[in-house]
Amino acid sequence: MTASSNIARALLIACSLGASSAMAAGGGGVLSDAGAAEGKHFHPKGKLPSEYTVKLQQLQRDSLPFEDTRDFEESKRGFIAAPDYKQIMAEAGNVAWDMGSYEWLLEEGQTWDSIHPSLQRQAILNMNYGLYEVLPGKIYQVRGFDLANISFIKSDTGWIVFDPLTAKETAAAALKLVNEKLGKRPVVAVVYSHSHADHFGGVRGVVDLKDVQSGKVKVIAPVGFMDHAVAENVYAGNAMNRRMFFQYGVLLPRSPFGHVDQSIGKNTAAGNLGLIPPNVIVSKDLETLTVDGVKMIFQNTPGTEAPAEMNTYFPEWKAFWAAENITGTIHNIYTLRGALVRDALKWSKEINRALYLFGQDAQVMFASHSWPRWGNERIQEVMRAQRDTYANLNNGVLHLANQGVTINQIHNQYEVPESLQQQWSARSYHGSVEHNSRAVVNRYLGYWDGNPTTLIPLSPEDSAPLYVEMMGGAKKILKKGQQLYNEGKYRHAQEILNKLVYAEPDNQKAKDLLADVFEQIGYQQESPSVRNSFLAAAYELRSGIPSGSSPKSSGPDMIQAMSTELWLDFLGIRLDSHKAEGKAFSINLVTPDNKEKFAVELSNSTLTSIQGFTNKNADLTITINRSDLEKTMMGAVSFDDQIKSGKAKLEGDKSAYETLKTLLVQFDIGFELMPGTKPKDLTPNKGTFEQADLADTSGG
Repeated sequence: MTASSNIARALLIACSLGASSAMAAGGGGVLSDAGAAEGKHFHPKGKLPSEYTVKLQQLQRDSLPFEDTRDFEESKRGFIAAPDYKQIMAEAGNVAWDMGSYEWLLEEGQTWDSIHPSLQRQAILNMNYGLYEVLPGKIYQVRGFDLANISFIKSDTGWIVFDPLTAKETAAAALKLVNEKLGKRPVVAVVYSHSHADHFGGVRGVVDLKDVQSGKVKVIAPVGFMDHAVAENVYAGNAMNRRMFFQYGVLLPRSPFGHVDQSIGKNTAAGNLGLIPPNVIVSKDLETLTVDGVKMIFQNTPGTEAPAEMNTYFPEWKAFWAAENITGTIHNIYTLRGALVRDALKWSKEINRALYLFGQDAQVMFASHSWPRWGNERIQEVMRAQRDTYANLNNGVLHLANQGVTINQIHNQYEVPESLQQQWSARSYHGSVEHNSRAVVNRYLGYWDGNPTTLIPLSPEDSAPLYVEMMGGAKKILKKGQQLYNEGKYRHAQEILNKLVYAEPDNQKAKDLLADVFEQIGYQQESPSVRNSFLAAAYELRSGIPSGSSPKSSGPDMIQAMSTELWLDFLGIRLDSHKAEGKAFSINLVTPDNKEKFAVELSNSTLTSIQGFTNKNADLTITINRSDLEKTMMGAVSFDDQIKSGKAKLEGDKSAYETLKTLLVQFDIGFELMPGTKPKDLTPNKGTFEQADLADTSGG
């Protein structure tokens, strides 16, 4: 039986069956393999969905349009072949990609009350694995090899690759599959649709750097790509990477009770991430290029899903590439890992612009995630649904905000119009209605709700003891928390139990009960980002911060692409202002090989720098080639070793350099997101995760 047939069967089952036949509603004992029919899928400290969660899931099955199976028909259309393997190994020896770990989603006759029915449907759709034909003889995709799709456009003499995935290994495997099944052809061009790493990180798996540098291979990207590809996640990179463990659930078990999907794909590959700078920049709003006989019209859409992003239209084929602006989900306006809040209205307007530029004629629409849509009527239906959802999110939220609804109320009052709720393409998987609606308020009005009480609030660890004392202590809170849990009032339960955990971070009974509450809330979520965040918090409350490593989020290429100015800015963030109190110096940094110079100053406990200037009264001048500095930036060679080898020359008062070294902090990615979860023996700067990198891999 083909992979597509398995997916077909699983999807139809998930859409048609009622309440779970395999999972009993549970009140809550700790599970083991012997304790539940499906224990093989479960981590040992978890709980079954409660009767309230079961009822809620059934309501979703009864109210959502499961009879509309067009997405499934489209997702399996054009299937050519799947490889005979489910794992792709990284060059370092670890597993870079494991589609087989989600095979349980295709079990016959199975629905899971621990998964929102709509999310289960999306998770099955994302089980597509292999090579697909999008436009006969012209456009192909490999899906299920990474978080994103990799697309292959057949040109006169080779392949034009759109979005070469996150990792070198998965991209190389995809190219090998294409060449095996369709005939070997050279890659003549690569297009980066936007500045998130799951759309460029695997580029070295499909092209050689020398061929790009010589101009033999074109690498095409939107204006601003390099700046945003490197810079978007540097300043708060350590915090973003830690928060990614919640949003992406990277250390959750892959089971119906853990990680099931990432909405825009299964997960993120954990291989070698690279970056080859583009040699063709699309700078105009609309720009037409013909590459190896293929005519393409690029539409720049900055400030939508990414700060630098572009759609592409193939006019001779009536094919529209929607990048990540239109996929099988409503996306994040605010991504939970942390990033600047996006502009829902601009996003809507750019979709509308594409609709009127290309959508009137397009016969196929494909994208960097999800599956294609065929036929002009279907394409316009999906484009309008997503256009209207983003526009209504912006306008509907501001409509309420202008009547006094605050950021702390909006997620409980804003509702997506019913006509959009009944369209699968308008469901909020990657984003959620709740956190996106709050993001709109935050974008226009900021975090304050207008109540002075919340303007200068106590920190949770300071306010929580007061609440616990006033509520009568831990025993009363635990008793009431258990009562609320038993009644299915999970959000009420988390309100009081969270106070207790902050007040008493070593109270394991409180942490375990809060974990039980988080788990039920997580099971009920349609958005995997929200689901993962609750389930990962539950995991850490029960077991502490787990060991493991996330998908690679940086590498030599990313560091090499980082500007010296950006690196100096990051040093300013790493500076401990308290240690710097009363200290002052000025340093000139000169990098002769690229003719850059910087004036760096420490004053008022703040490190600043300015490019293009030097200070004639500087205490110290450091001269080092940028090519050598990069080795220090990526941690391969210490600056002290650069000095010893003569690669770095210091002229003047060397104490300025010695002082600066003592003032910089190395960030530890193992910080707590929930109180009382950090191992007691965790030494400074040696967390249980890999050291944080400077850029994020996610598409979200």
